[in-house]
Amino acid sequence: MNKVKITVLRRTLQKDLAEEYGIEGLGACPLLQEGQVFYADYARPDGLCDEAWKAIYQYVFALAHGVKELFYYKDWIRTPGVAICSCNDGLRPVLFKLEATDIPALPEGAKEDE
Repeated sequence: MNKVKITVLRRTLQKDLAEEYGIEGLGACPLLQEGQVFYADYARPDGLCDEAWKAIYQYVFALAHGVKELFYYKDWIRTPGVAICSCNDGLRPVLFKLEATDIPALPEGAKEDE
C-alpha cells in the first residue's frame, strides 16, 4: 500500500444557490486553500476536513492499494492513477486531484519518526 497525494485544485462557490439557501456572506470553503497538499494512507490526513474525507476516501483507498486501470468504464479520467473528486458541500464544493505515489504507507498505528 502506498500513500496518495491529495491536492486542492479549486475552491468554488455556487453563487446563485448560496444566495438562495446559504447564510448571509457565505463564501468559498474557509478551511482549505488552492494548492494545499496532503498525503493519505490509512486515515484522514490532519487538516483535511471530515466531510471532504468522507467524499473522497474510497478513491484514495483504491489508488493506495494499486488500482492501475482507469476508473469506472474508462469514460472519466484519462490518466491511470489519478482521480478528480469534490467534497460534498453543495454550495461551496472543493475540488481535489488524487494521485497514486510510490511512497510506502506506514503500518496502521505507526508514526513517521519510528
